[in-house]
Amino acid sequence: MSGTEPPVPTVSARLRRGLEHVAGYGATASGGVGRTAFSAADRQVREWLAGECKQAGLALRTDGIGNVFIRLDAPDAPAGTPPVWAGSHLDSVPEGGRFDGALGSLAALEVVRRLAEEHVPLRRPVEAVVFADEEGNYHHLLGSTAVARGFSSDELATLRGRDGDLLVDALQAMGWDVEAATRTAVRPGDVHAYVELHIEQGSVLESAGAAIGVVTAIVGMGGGHMEFRGRQDHAGTTPMPLRRDALRGAAELLVRLPEVARSVSETAVATCGILHVEPGGANVVPGLARLQLDFRDLDRERMLELEAAIVAVAREVADRHGLEVGYTRESITDPVPLDPRMQELVATVAAGQGLRTLPLPSGAGHDAQNMAKLAPTGMIFVPSVDGRSHSPAELTTWEDIDAGANVLLAMVHALATE
Repeated sequence: MSGTEPPVPTVSARLRRGLEHVAGYGATASGGVGRTAFSAADRQVREWLAGECKQAGLALRTDGIGNVFIRLDAPDAPAGTPPVWAGSHLDSVPEGGRFDGALGSLAALEVVRRLAEEHVPLRRPVEAVVFADEEGNYHHLLGSTAVARGFSSDELATLRGRDGDLLVDALQAMGWDVEAATRTAVRPGDVHAYVELHIEQGSVLESAGAAIGVVTAIVGMGGGHMEFRGRQDHAGTTPMPLRRDALRGAAELLVRLPEVARSVSETAVATCGILHVEPGGANVVPGLARLQLDFRDLDRERMLELEAAIVAVAREVADRHGLEVGYTRESITDPVPLDPRMQELVATVAAGQGLRTLPLPSGAGHDAQNMAKLAPTGMIFVPSVDGRSHSPAELTTWEDIDAGANVLLAMVHALATE
């Protein structure tokens, strides 16, 4: 690989216009974005994307689980030549930001458009890829997991969203064949390389004054749900010592999550972002508390240790409060190191454009960690102002966006012409 200069000096202003426009799909009153996978807002942004591709004369296809592929062929390449992929996602967390995922997806689209417009001779095809449900409404990294290993019909039938809706119903509502969602896996070697541009979602680059992050590894992610069961009682007539309050047990576990994470490693984190209480009356002692848990570390064994430690503390808490507790793991995504040669290419290209780089691991999960199982994979980070992300306060400067997009363009060009 080499740090070949991009065929054009800068990515066009279309990228900025596209990001500003796409932020309107699912825009919230707070200035953020709520674009859950397969929602009305997701459908709208997909329609916009299809229109952009039609106008540019680019071929677009959608696989059975909703991943989108925008292809630029290399006419002189032998049939079956593995393509270079670049992309990210367009779904968001509830009340998310405007750049998480959208930057990488629209920059990849712009790269394909510029290569097509400049009639750049390619030795292999290039595809911009928009993965479905990266944010895990139905499953952590749903779309890229479907590409990396696939899902069986039985697995798909069990997946539910945050609101309890079934994934298979959501796919059918999009007008797709659910059986096609079981035929999405790609074999190792079918992709030449994968590159993802993303905001850092932390403050390391900004603090260091670096323009480009060379991602060295991606954190492992686990998820599951835990239920504390007690006894539903009258809130006015049941003395405090006699209560079997499920929410009190859940609350004690949540208070102890930081110490549990610290006991495992300095990089371990544990979060509960969803808490459901039944029966949900102000004057009723809760009989059920259900927690949705997220836990992460850069080492798989430490991640499993963290999960076991959380469950052990939950059982201890349940015994003290006279409760029953159960835990069900929903997913484990292994941490992955990224390809050294791809890291070198990011650094070389950025240096050639006069940009200061910094190697760093990613504490957030990305589709790139699934793609790393299939092809040499690299990630380009650009700074997040104040480290804010998954929030309406999420912000990256247009200068940094332009820099990151041009590194992506140069990388894809180098990979597609080597």
